[in-house]
Amino acid sequence: MAFSVKSKKSGKMYYLHSKEVKLAGDRKQTIFYFAGAEGANALNALPAGYEIMENARTGLPMLRKKK
Repeated sequence: MAFSVKSKKSGKMYYLHSKEVKLAGDRKQTIFYFAGAEGANALNALPAGYEIMENARTGLPMLRKKK
């Protein structure tokens, strides 16, 4: 089962996904994003060193590195 979080503002469930993207200079970077449906790239747990925050204006969840 994928890691999910419920928005406090809208009440919708969002599922955490990751994807490896290729940047300029052939550098690879892993990005994390939330989607409304569970997909093939869904993660089962929150990555180490990250925490969830919610955008106050839109209610969308986001990941940030722990302070």
